[in-house]
Amino acid sequence: MSRNKTFFKMGMHNGIPIMLGYFTVSFTFGIQASHIGLNAIDAALISLTNLTSAGQFAGLGIIAANSPFFEMAISQIIINSRYLLMSSSLSQKIEHNTSFIKRAVMAFGTTDEIYSLAITSKQPLSPYYVYGMMAVAIPGWTLGTFFGVILGDILPSTLVSALNIALYAMLISAIIPATKNNEKIAIIITISMFVSFLFTIIPYLKELSSGIHIIIISIVLTSIFAIIFPLKEEGHE
Repeated sequence: MSRNKTFFKMGMHNGIPIMLGYFTVSFTFGIQASHIGLNAIDAALISLTNLTSAGQFAGLGIIAANSPFFEMAISQIIINSRYLLMSSSLSQKIEHNTSFIKRAVMAFGTTDEIYSLAITSKQPLSPYYVYGMMAVAIPGWTLGTFFGVILGDILPSTLVSALNIALYAMLISAIIPATKNNEKIAIIITISMFVSFLFTIIPYLKELSSGIHIIIISIVLTSIFAIIFPLKEEGHE
């Protein structure tokens, strides 16, 4: 079995929890999409080509308000700008001779959850590992939307609300294992969660979008911790 195929299968295996979480959350997105008049095909195409929960839910409100494309573009750039940081971070973990096409495909499939698994991987990061996760996560996100449009109104509201929690539980399960053997990562995650909470209650800051919250917290905290705990280059003590 080739090395790339091994990484791809490993990515598919590790991406199954992401796929299950995405299915439940995008099911809710499908329900809301149906409420503004989108059919199952249209809603599924949005999920297939976007892969952004916050951006898509915000986009539904803009579509419902019949706002101009310019407003949609600006809102999506702001909400999804954190993926620029994630993709830049992952690009530092792959081989330098990786082609532009492979890097572009990786960037398309980079989500919060896929990034969490990729960045905490103990092995050298292969694009095929990310492709494997994308191969199960994207169908889960797309099919959840499709069935949410078709079946959403049949399910009780309490069950639909419970589905929203699944993604957060899955994200926590992805980052907690990395903290067991590295107390520095545990400290960073704990402080990041606390600062993120402060952003939701402090005046003016709480008015910013969640995407801007993530960008500010990521840049500030990672810069501080990079200074406090610098990584030693290979071959140097």
